[in-house]
Amino acid sequence: MEIEVGDVKSFIDTLWVIDCAILVFIMQAGFMCVESGLSRHKNSINVALKNAADFGVSVVVFWLFGFGLMFGKSFNGLFGTDLFMFATDISQYQTYFVFQAMFVATAATIISGAVAERLKFVGYLVMTIFATGIIYPIVGHWAWSSSYLGEAMNKGWLAALGFVDFAGSTIVHSVGGWIALSGVLILGPRIGKYSDANKGKFTGSSFPLAVLGTLILWFGWFGFNGGSNGAMDDAVPLILINTFLAAAFGLLTSLVISFAIFKKPDPFYVILGPLAGLVSITAACNSVNSLIAILIGIIGTIIAIIVHELLNKKEIDDVVGAVPVHLAAGVWGTLAVGIFSNLEILGTGLSRMDQIKAQLIGIGAIGIFSFVSSFIFFKIVNYFYPLRVSPLHEELGLNIAEHGAVSVEHDLIAILDKQSKSGDLKIRGPQDPFTAGGVIGLYYNKLMSKLEDSETEKNKWRERISKEVNLAVKVQENFLPKRNLTNFPVSGINIPAREVSGDFFSFYPHNESIYFIIADVAGKGIHAGMVMAKASTLFEIMSKDKVDPDEMMFHMNNDLYQTKTAGMFVTCILGEYDLVSEEIRWVNAGHQPALIRSSDGKYSEYISSSTPLGVVKHKDKSVYKLEKTKLGSSRFYVFTDGLSESLNKNGEEIGIDGSIKIIENNFNSDLKKQLKDVTSEVIKVAGEKNLSDDLTLVGLGN
Repeated sequence: MEIEVGDVKSFIDTLWVIDCAILVFIMQAGFMCVESGLSRHKNSINVALKNAADFGVSVVVFWLFGFGLMFGKSFNGLFGTDLFMFATDISQYQTYFVFQAMFVATAATIISGAVAERLKFVGYLVMTIFATGIIYPIVGHWAWSSSYLGEAMNKGWLAALGFVDFAGSTIVHSVGGWIALSGVLILGPRIGKYSDANKGKFTGSSFPLAVLGTLILWFGWFGFNGGSNGAMDDAVPLILINTFLAAAFGLLTSLVISFAIFKKPDPFYVILGPLAGLVSITAACNSVNSLIAILIGIIGTIIAIIVHELLNKKEIDDVVGAVPVHLAAGVWGTLAVGIFSNLEILGTGLSRMDQIKAQLIGIGAIGIFSFVSSFIFFKIVNYFYPLRVSPLHEELGLNIAEHGAVSVEHDLIAILDKQSKSGDLKIRGPQDPFTAGGVIGLYYNKLMSKLEDSETEKNKWRERISKEVNLAVKVQENFLPKRNLTNFPVSGINIPAREVSGDFFSFYPHNESIYFIIADVAGKGIHAGMVMAKASTLFEIMSKDKVDPDEMMFHMNNDLYQTKTAGMFVTCILGEYDLVSEEIRWVNAGHQPALIRSSDGKYSEYISSSTPLGVVKHKDKSVYKLEKTKLGSSRFYVFTDGLSESLNKNGEEIGIDGSIKIIENNFNSDLKKQLKDVTSEVIKVAGEKNLSDDLTLVGLGN
């Protein structure tokens, strides 16, 4: 009878752990919903695929060598040395492997949400392999190797020290959080995330989906904590109650704080609260009473909210709050084991202070190892294989850039880039008369057809080239502003020295402000025109999202550095004019100085301190100095060297002083007429010699 009862209990225990493993697997769907809901729609496919891929990759890696490193025969308590390519006929061992495989997948997917919307898919898989194949198994061996079906002789050094983490507040959640933190620090924030105009506007695609994911995670967490007990016994009900209460009070805490700060229930806080409570109680759910579990959940939520706000203040972009929830709350939950747990249940034989000391050592050792090793590894990988997508791909969305979702604009840009590099005139772009990108593609394809025909009909090359140039002029004219700017005190004019101009200007209006740009591409002809088209496209995309001028200049520089023709560069001034505050902000990248004319006719010069675009790749936006002033009744002028290098009647370059003089001589309350008069005077002086360079002027203000 005793043998039969023992067998029944063994079967029940096995069934319980398998059921819990299934619950933990369901958490993968919860993570996917949370991350998809909190990221923007243009990246939803990428987020979903990452959550599916990291599960498959992590389980395979864990089976190959991760399980062996974690639970194999210990080498000085540091890592396991056998059980690689795990195989056994013992059902208890098989069950344990399945349960632990679900845990490693959880640690992997924590990273996914933090680095969403700017990390290459392949780069994420590399992160997953390193995190689940090296970092997680090693730290798991330190603390959990002796739990492998009660093999007490196989202790890791932290377990021998008395460190306790019942279900993984640190070993699963903080480890994932530390790796996520190193990833977001290396990648940097999403474009425009911390621009003044965008603060509070980077909302997810679907908060209902994110809340659904939170509830799925909450449901799966009963398996996460309950299964860690390893058996269905009297300890399980308390574990489940503590898990439920910590999450519930975490939710209430986040609601109270949300009402106190925002005077309303903030959706992100509602998601953050219960998850922080769950992570906090995970380490001590078997060794504290329910009142203590509630306290741990409340404090963990408060800590997570503080860390979340601190990260935003430091402009560290964690899309889903993985670092506050999993790292910060996980650290607190692990420390709470030493502070609050029943020492008899822990069974370490340590005093209260010694237990706290052991917990601190474990938290510190695991944190340092996880963060430093992942940061160094990602830095090395990033040096040889950039982990972040290009600015253009980031703005278009990873659904398009990484997974080939349909987009006329993206396809056209890809064709432009490919054709610029290969010189193959047979390549054609997408065309669609009902989209802006498709119309440009239509004209671009006509241009390429003419060029191809001219190559095959050399006897008619002059006529063919003439038609091609005329068409190029029409295409380029389409890049000049065609919007209705009647309500904006701005104007611009471009006079090309040849058929195709290397200069361009553009405006992008919003309700109460307008973005502007003037640029001069080095060189002339088709190559300059294509670089101009790329720069104009980048300006349009980032102006639409109200990216700050210095950040916009930074991303335009790095993108043009990667894609421009060798030896070419772009001088540029871009900025934003706020019609309400009358403040104008701008950045000068190697361009002619900007001029501001006061109401009494005095001029101030603002000289560039930065290199032109495309010359060298920069690491951050600080290289571009952001100038700003209140324009008021003054007027702002920018121009290309077609003005400052134009000749006077004596055949001498007029320079900046001469440019100021000619602008002042033609001053008019009508800004558009003034710019036209300035260019007319320059052309008149040039006479039969015509213009030696493209002439472009832009003015802002009353």
